[in-house]
Amino acid sequence: VFIFIGKRGDQIRLLQWDQDGFALYIKRLERGTFERPRSSKSLLSSRELGLLLQGVRLESVRYRKRYMAAGRQ
Repeated sequence: VFIFIGKRGDQIRLLQWDQDGFALYIKRLERGTFERPRSSKSLLSSRELGLLLQGVRLESVRYRKRYMAAGRQ
């Protein structure tokens, strides 16, 4: 998935290759802006993408340890 955030920061576009073509998802906020990730890494996990779309600050997120069944990560 390729992520594009507009200049004003109130619109985000996700470009994804589907099995037979590209799919484009657009979300525009009525109020506020999306956070632009400040880290130098260019990859986001699916969890980080979900948080970004929900308006959660990625820099201040702290993950708490949770139980995971053996073999799942």
